[in-house]
Amino acid sequence: MGREFELKFRTEASVLAEIQEKYGAFTPISMETTYYDTFDLKLAFHHWTLRRRMENHVSVCTFKRPHQDGGRGEWEVEAPNIMDGVMKLCQNGADWELMRIAASGLMETCGARFTRHAALIELEDCTVELALDRGCLMGGSREEPLCEVEVEFKDGSEEAAAAFAGQLAEAFGLTAEQRSKYSRALALAQK
Repeated sequence: MGREFELKFRTEASVLAEIQEKYGAFTPISMETTYYDTFDLKLAFHHWTLRRRMENHVSVCTFKRPHQDGGRGEWEVEAPNIMDGVMKLCQNGADWELMRIAASGLMETCGARFTRHAALIELEDCTVELALDRGCLMGGSREEPLCEVEVEFKDGSEEAAAAFAGQLAEAFGLTAEQRSKYSRALALAQK
């Protein structure tokens, strides 16, 4: 399991281009995400997130849940479909309760389709992934534009990663985004 620590910011496409120009070589990744829950929304009840994301045509299943320290635990595995993914996630340390819950059946709840431009940034006291996402969130028959910056902690000092994110936000006029892609897409589906 990894402990996820990331900061997200809303912005505009022109600002993404400015950031990309400043920080150099980014790798483009085409992403199409589908989020899942049971028909009675047991995963949402636990504040758990389950998704399958096609990343440049590679199927990656991810499970996230609240961590004791206030952060989030995150597990990721390659798997051809969501149920194989659930099994592999549990075999790799995710809560076996996920398998029991998923066995009752899963449904697609919402999704996202975007291109991520990602770069690993080595700073003095930490390493972060700088991700520039542009596309759309999808819920029900609704879509909403997605244009955001993510700073995800990878190694070193979380405080240094947060400081870098703050400096980036100030330099480029970014607006903090507290809600996950999942929660925003799910809100679209529930309108």
